[in-house]
Amino acid sequence: MRRLVPFLPSLAYAGLIFALSAQSDPLRFLPPDVLLQDKLLHAIEYSALGALLVPALQLAGRSPGAALVLAAGLASLYGASDEIHQSFVPGRNADVLDWVADTLGGALGAVAASAATRALRRARGAG
Repeated sequence: MRRLVPFLPSLAYAGLIFALSAQSDPLRFLPPDVLLQDKLLHAIEYSALGALLVPALQLAGRSPGAALVLAAGLASLYGASDEIHQSFVPGRNADVLDWVADTLGGALGAVAASAATRALRRARGAG
């Protein structure tokens, strides 16, 4: 159980993604012009997942480089599973370009989180 604790934020966030994906129109409250930016929304959504996974993987004992690669890969795999899940939801469909946006977002989030943790380590070492 103790090993699971670092992953609770990313698991909770993945659950939120799943819950939103299970809805026919999860973004109905957004203005129509925002909805035109669908791929950008996917990238932002998955950048948060990639960013949450990096520190969890590092706390689980992965090296910073391995955590970055694993976080990006896990976000991409979850994006693929999310697209498959959406294919079973009425009014939704699976879109390979959405998965590409998910993957790019997850990778960017992982890179950003890795850079932030590296900067924090340097700042703590210098102070």
